Amino acid sequence: MATWNSRGLRGSTLEDLINRTNEKYREQGLALIQKVPTPITPIRIDKEHRHITLAYFDQKSTVDYIGAVQGIPVCFDAKECDTDTFPLQNIHAHQVEFMGDFERQEGVSFLIILFSQRNELYFLPYRRMKEFWERAQDGGRKSFRHDELDLSYVLTPHGGYLVPYLDGIQKVIDESE
Repeated sequence: MATWNSRGLRGSTLEDLINRTNEKYREQGLALIQKVPTPITPIRIDKEHRHITLAYFDQKSTVDYIGAVQGIPVCFDAKECDTDTFPLQNIHAHQVEFMGDFERQEGVSFLIILFSQRNELYFLPYRRMKEFWERAQDGGRKSFRHDELDLSYVLTPHGGYLVPYLDGIQKVIDESE
């Protein structure tokens, strides 16, 4: 069973960047995206400092973020990778299923991946993630390589937006028309 303190601060830098971007998008009236809290049950509490020191996850989480962009439902997950090969074990079956259900309800689902060695943010649309996932399910590679990605989905910070994922959403919408 996974515990809260066994996961450390993995992903916290990327999430901080996304949270700041979400605040700016909200302030500009462009999007309303919220971090989805993961329900936990505390096991051990440091009463002196009033901190949870050990807990377990109550249930599987779906995605990290959910909300709306100009009336379009949006959900996404944030992942970090320190090599050029992204292991699909970092994506869980229940997340793929949730994102697929979300897309069937005319929402937009995606991953934001920080390739930390490259210092590169990547927007991975659900449809492309699903191709990699199905390839693995069919006995193929259990990962995908950076060189398999469409580099037009690299996110470049601009205008004060640290993780400008609206650029990726616009690209997905343009390609589907």
